[in-house]
Formats: sequence, structure tokens, C-alpha cells
Amino acid sequence: MAEDRINSSKAPEPVGAYPHARKVGNLLFLSGVGPRERGSKKIPGVELDEKGNIISYDIETQCKCVFQNIKYILEDAGSSWDKIIDVQVFLTNMKDDFEIYNRVYAEWFKDNQPCRTTIEINCLPTPIAIELKVIATL
Repeated sequence: MAEDRINSSKAPEPVGAYPHARKVGNLLFLSGVGPRERGSKKIPGVELDEKGNIISYDIETQCKCVFQNIKYILEDAGSSWDKIIDVQVFLTNMKDDFEIYNRVYAEWFKDNQPCRTTIEINCLPTPIAIELKVIATL
């Protein structure tokens, strides 16, 4: 069953024991994707204190980085951005970030408009403000 697991050479490494994506039939299920950079602990748009707590963040920068990471995974799996059919979005601050996120989302999903669910949560496993879970076709 390992042949159905996808790990992108461009997207950031998973923070746990899971692949970037899995193929099932003609569907591709992506694990949660955040705005980290591959090969480092750097999170674009995030300023941390010496204890790793968030001092400030730029949700627009994080959104663009998350979308790019998803694009990398899709392409490495043999799919593409226009084949996304469902998006689950997790935001840590709906009140302050939704308007900016929604604008950036509309720019990236101008032509393809998949189903979408946006959920506010109190934190994510790394100090990020947004994470997406995506389903696409192959």
C-alpha cells in the first residue's frame, strides 16, 4: 500500500508520521498543509520570541505560502490546482484573519471554485495561523 503515498520533494516535511498525500482511486487526499518552508523550521510571515511563542504574524503571507505548498504536493502527485474539489480551512483567528484569507483565497481560486469549509480552532501543531486539508482528483 506504500505506492499510494505521496511525499513531495518541494513541500515542507510533515511534522508527524504521515505522508503529504494518499491516492485512492482517482482521488488525492492531502494531509493538513501549513505555511512552513521545506528544509527549515522557518514559517514565512511569523515572528517568534525566544520561547517559540508568536509575537506577530502576517496572514496574507501565510495564506500564499500554504497555497504554494499545496500546489507543490498536487503537482508531485500528478494532479493540479484546478483539480481541487474540496478544501477544509483551519484558522486560529477567524475575526481578524477571515477577510484577508478570503480575499487571497478568491485570487487563487478565481477559476476553480471547490467546496469549502472554514473552521476556527484555538491552535495548530506548529506556530501557524492557517492550515488547509484538500481533496483533489487525478
